[in-house]
Amino acid sequence: MIYRENNSRYIAVKFSVRGRDLGGTVEDAQKAIKKQLLLPEGYTLNWSGEFESQRRAEARLAMVIPITIFAIFLILYLMFGSIKWALMIITDVMLARIGGVLALFLTGTHFSVSSGIGFLAVFGVSIQTGVLLISYINQMRMKGFSIRDAVIEGSCLRLRPIMMTALVATFGLLPAAFSHAIGSDSQRPMAIVIVGGLLTDLLMAFFIIPTLYLWFAKESDEFVADHH
Repeated sequence: MIYRENNSRYIAVKFSVRGRDLGGTVEDAQKAIKKQLLLPEGYTLNWSGEFESQRRAEARLAMVIPITIFAIFLILYLMFGSIKWALMIITDVMLARIGGVLALFLTGTHFSVSSGIGFLAVFGVSIQTGVLLISYINQMRMKGFSIRDAVIEGSCLRLRPIMMTALVATFGLLPAAFSHAIGSDSQRPMAIVIVGGLLTDLLMAFFIIPTLYLWFAKESDEFVADHH
């Protein structure tokens, strides 16, 4: 079929991608066509469709994610009144991505806009986990506990609520993560990232954060009064 648009004729050549990521496939196709195809004068070649939409979404995410992380850091700093605690939580957030990346690798799922949104969701839960844990440890210290005792007590007492938060979301998304039904291609990458990220964050919360706290906490630390 030859169509007309903007006072020009054009023909559409359509293809779908299976077994590879969309971005990498189109980039390889563009390189091959650039090498082998010499267009006559007056002819142009444009790439559009889902690939074009993905490029626009990735450009937006490249702006949104750094701004989001900075805004989160600023809010944490205002909440705790300390760069140290804010950085500790941000470190947990960054490490939680490992589980999402590993889950994509193990399931053979390619990175997409959907999985990028999943990483943002993991960021949110990781921050909640870090805030719950560090806030409670700080409360224990304000009650007179030593740093070590506060870390042990706070970690033990916060284990149940943090596990409930992570496991409820994980079990709720498992059907979507393993689904291969029609229309699941858009939701499956997001669910896979969230499940893998939350399981990793659960381990990070009770190994990484307490360890970092013990390393960097000092007896001279000051706490925001609102944390009582």
